Amino acid sequence: MSVTPLSTAALDRRFARDLPEMAVSWQAEPVPDARLLVLDEDLAGELGLDVAELRSPQGVGMLVGTTVPVGATPVAQAYSGHQFGGFSPRLGDGRALLLGELVDAHGRVRDLHLKGSGRTPFARGGDGLATVGPMLREYIVSNAMHALGIPTTRSLAVVATGRTVHRETGLPGAVLARVASSHLRVGSFEYARTTGDVDLLRRLADHAISRHHPAAAEAENPCLALFEAVVDAQASLVAQWMLAGFVHGVMNTDNMTISGETIDYGPCAFINAFDPDTVYSSIDHSGRYAYGNQPAVAEWNLARLAEAVLPLLHADGKHAVALAMSALEKFRPRYDAAWSAGMRAKLGLPGDADEAVVSPLTAQLLGLLQAHHVDYTSFFRALAAAGRGDTAPIRHLFTDPARIDEWTAHWRALGPDADAMDRVNPLYIPRNHLVEETLTAAVDGDLSPLSRLLDAVTAPYDERPGLERYAAAAAPDFGTYRTFCGT
Repeated sequence: MSVTPLSTAALDRRFARDLPEMAVSWQAEPVPDARLLVLDEDLAGELGLDVAELRSPQGVGMLVGTTVPVGATPVAQAYSGHQFGGFSPRLGDGRALLLGELVDAHGRVRDLHLKGSGRTPFARGGDGLATVGPMLREYIVSNAMHALGIPTTRSLAVVATGRTVHRETGLPGAVLARVASSHLRVGSFEYARTTGDVDLLRRLADHAISRHHPAAAEAENPCLALFEAVVDAQASLVAQWMLAGFVHGVMNTDNMTISGETIDYGPCAFINAFDPDTVYSSIDHSGRYAYGNQPAVAEWNLARLAEAVLPLLHADGKHAVALAMSALEKFRPRYDAAWSAGMRAKLGLPGDADEAVVSPLTAQLLGLLQAHHVDYTSFFRALAAAGRGDTAPIRHLFTDPARIDEWTAHWRALGPDADAMDRVNPLYIPRNHLVEETLTAAVDGDLSPLSRLLDAVTAPYDERPGLERYAAAAAPDFGTYRTFCGT
């Protein structure tokens, strides 16, 4: 396909044009010494961007926001958010800029967005900067999520800035360039609602429908259809998180997209030993966003979206509430259906397997994994071997192997398809100890572990010689793991 010279890159101003009340024109801060650390060349190709130019000084300048294509107008987006349950009416892009929108090779509109590009009017006292470690974490994990088939924002590049950023200690600064179907959030609608401007709220809904759920425009009640579509998208997304063992870590309403893409990989991680109470985030002291709480939190966040769009659902307030509640009540059954279908696939069972048999079998299995502190990803990958008759790989994961033998016998009687299991149960994920090892090396200037880890997690299902350590669980002495958001 043809590529677009960066000097004339067709960056549209769709968001700023449609919703000027939610867009503040702004510029990235100067960068002392920009150096490209990593670039997703395949994604650049999808966007029609010239890889050689992106690697040039001009291209790196665009990736940190200091070189802006002719006609582009970077903006900081306004939004609100419920953060750990408390409402903040004015959050917005405190350290980020939307450069504009591109049309990719498939005709899809995609945001090109910077994170860590400096203070904006929404910075709320922060420095607006980001550091190498957290930006590379987002690059690694979003690449892995994409390879797993989980809807996600994409990371185009990470650029070191040459600036020292002060956190607990001085750390090397960086900017992440990421791509999304859009950066519309539940918090975007909360912000529009706080203004009291129903016209703004309606234009935001129209913008969201056009960008993400165009079929809603043909519905009798387009805004209700939009809300129902977001409920569906989030039910599917969170089910996929749970099936993969992913913990987002900070499911505030400003971190939930209207598109149904995973966004804002801050204190995220994949679970090791299965435990619904798993919390990795250093700031989640109450466990609000624990692994097992994610479906309920998603439903809570969607209730906040429903409150925000009530004026668009019906002129009569009581009727609007009834419509919203009826739509929201579909979240749990749709999540349950998506999770159950995914779990049947992980177990190698056909989609029409008797739920009355599969459901208690699944519950018993998860109870065993939790009781024996079994690594979640390792177990499901090893289970395919048991489907082929070799139970040793799963038996050695249990302190009392006899506890899994009875379960395995019942499961095998259902005729699981081991080959199908290998296609849905990953061998390689961004295991926490490997991510930390990679980030530590990168901060010290060694990018070779990053390259090796990316090679593994971007082809997660295919076993390859030489990658054995990328499939292995953390050593017992890895200890308690904590992640940080980087601000």
